Amino acid sequence: MLVSLARAGTPVGVLIRRYIAKMYGVELPHYSVSIIRGKGLDLNAIRYILQQNGAGAKLQFVDGWTGKGAITRVLSESCEDFYSRYGVRLNDDLAVLADPGHCSATFGTREDYLIPSACLNSTVSGLLSRTVQRNDLTGPEDFHGAKFYKEWLDQDYSNVFIDAITPYFTSVREEAVAVAGEMENSPPEISWRGMHDITALQEHFGIDNINLIKPGVGETTRVLLRRVPWKIIVDTRDNPNLRHILLLAAERDVPVEEYPGLAYSCCGIIKPLGGGESE
Repeated sequence: MLVSLARAGTPVGVLIRRYIAKMYGVELPHYSVSIIRGKGLDLNAIRYILQQNGAGAKLQFVDGWTGKGAITRVLSESCEDFYSRYGVRLNDDLAVLADPGHCSATFGTREDYLIPSACLNSTVSGLLSRTVQRNDLTGPEDFHGAKFYKEWLDQDYSNVFIDAITPYFTSVREEAVAVAGEMENSPPEISWRGMHDITALQEHFGIDNINLIKPGVGETTRVLLRRVPWKIIVDTRDNPNLRHILLLAAERDVPVEEYPGLAYSCCGIIKPLGGGESE
């Protein structure tokens, strides 16, 4: 089973499902489930998937990219929780397109680049936005809830997004098979390098709340578009993946500092508000 973590994992899971169907002739069931920092994975949804497909079904969790690795840790903790509750051992491997945080063993690349769904949000994710678990909205046996933007139906480009990528499946297959073979023969190290870098930035700039640091091109783009940024940290100004970051920073008069050697291409630091707390 392919199990996407909503929302970033949803379009990625759709693409993986279509790729496997086209290249290998196998139709895999695909689900999207909620995972929330501080609350965990939607265990009721996982129980439902196993009930529908058999307790022996193998689940492959899917997401868009890794940042600090917080969701990777939450997933591992939730899988342990599921085992302690129901006696079923889940594989907590998280497959992602990009793993700049170096906290996943299954990834397409560790290059930090802008994945379009990082800034196109719900309009390429089935109009589903952030998931929520609140006692006043959902009961103990319910699935987590999610915000659905039905008023944006005429701006839903989810299928346009998927259809724009699927024609490239054939042209990349040979390279993909070769890279996958190399990774099988020499499994990549999970070093959590990204988190180490974020801790170093936190200490260097004297930032109390680590959640004010948003690593990666996607998260930095969102900081510049949706938050009040304090400064932008880049590995080098010459990185071609950062042209739009430098443009947005200049437009908003946000200082940009180079910090060579980062696992990420860039990080956005949010300006502390209300005593430094964020989110």
